[in-house]
Amino acid sequence: MRSKQQTAATLELDKTRPDTGTTRILLAVGIIFVAAALRAPFTSVGPLLGMIRDDLGLSSTLAGAITTLPLLAFALLSPFAPQLARRFGTANVLMLALLALSTGILIRSGAGVVMLYAGTAVIGLSIAICNVLLPGLIKGKFPERIGLMTGVYTVSMNICAAAASGISVPLAQHAGFGWRGTLALWFAVAALATIFWIPQMRNRTKGSTADHKPSSIRIWRSPLAWQVTLFMGLQSLLYYVLIAWFSVILSERGMSSSHAGWILSLMQLAQLPFTFFVPLWAGRMKNQRSLVIITSILFMIGILGVWLGSTAWMAVWAIGIGIAGGFAFGLAMMFFSLRTRSTQEASELSGMAQSVGYLLAAMGPAVFGLLHDVTHSWNVPLALLAVASVLLFVAGLGAGSSRFVGDSK
Repeated sequence: MRSKQQTAATLELDKTRPDTGTTRILLAVGIIFVAAALRAPFTSVGPLLGMIRDDLGLSSTLAGAITTLPLLAFALLSPFAPQLARRFGTANVLMLALLALSTGILIRSGAGVVMLYAGTAVIGLSIAICNVLLPGLIKGKFPERIGLMTGVYTVSMNICAAAASGISVPLAQHAGFGWRGTLALWFAVAALATIFWIPQMRNRTKGSTADHKPSSIRIWRSPLAWQVTLFMGLQSLLYYVLIAWFSVILSERGMSSSHAGWILSLMQLAQLPFTFFVPLWAGRMKNQRSLVIITSILFMIGILGVWLGSTAWMAVWAIGIGIAGGFAFGLAMMFFSLRTRSTQEASELSGMAQSVGYLLAAMGPAVFGLLHDVTHSWNVPLALLAVASVLLFVAGLGAGSSRFVGDSK
């Protein structure tokens, strides 16, 4: 029975394959530019929060909401993106999302607090749709190159995210753009992504029936889907908590702000190669449990090092955490394809996992900070991060098994 299902899935994917040559190259380039536009508008905000707060007279709470609002948008809209794709077509929905993203970036840089938050909300909703649909699109259009294309997609996204974090302050302060001009610059990336996506509109009818065939699997009732979801959620929690508080922890340990910022950048750079290679490795394995084990061990070593180790070794702990983050993110993106049989199932699993994952990510930094305020120490928060790395291991063993959602066992 299972072989018949796999044969049917293979036939379905064959229908979704684009023509070779120019069409496939254009699609690959389009995916790269879309991925590049997905994180930069978000990660460019953090370094500029102080300027935004002072310029608009915002409280720290309202300023923090600028980074929390997109994560909440991710959580709220992610489950509905597959339904939109099934009704209107993936290429159509992605094009509308890119247009909305470009518009949202411009609105956010307009005058006034209302424009800031309205544009931020539009950006969050647009990115949520792209986040969910791209893994399914890759599965449907590049079934024989899922690992490669997932690696290219994640690297493009993370390189632009790191670049946005690094150049925002110099552009705002030294190049004279100010925070509004700096945030508006990312319109160029979103506009390029939109332009490169136009050829997909011309080819949008190809494989539309197979792409969006309703799934008979009840994703939200699948134990395997929940294991993938918990893996996605826990890795998001670890990433966003550490991005938000790592520099603060180091500063309170006596490290200068510039040194702490350098260590944080090192952590982000360490993950980049592995966001490319891990999907390649994962796609060639029967199961991915060995990669899950490596991920959890590295997270545990890095977190325990930050908690109990010497500050002289902090660069080592940061590199360990960064590599673990690259492993975890690459695996999470691959699980959407590896644990499903069809494009629609991959999109539905992606929507479920990213909804829960970004909800955890939105709450994580606030809860982490609250625990520090209550205990006046980083011990309890860091201990909970260590526990999260153990839970990541448990969820990952299930998510990394050689099964599909909907299997009886």
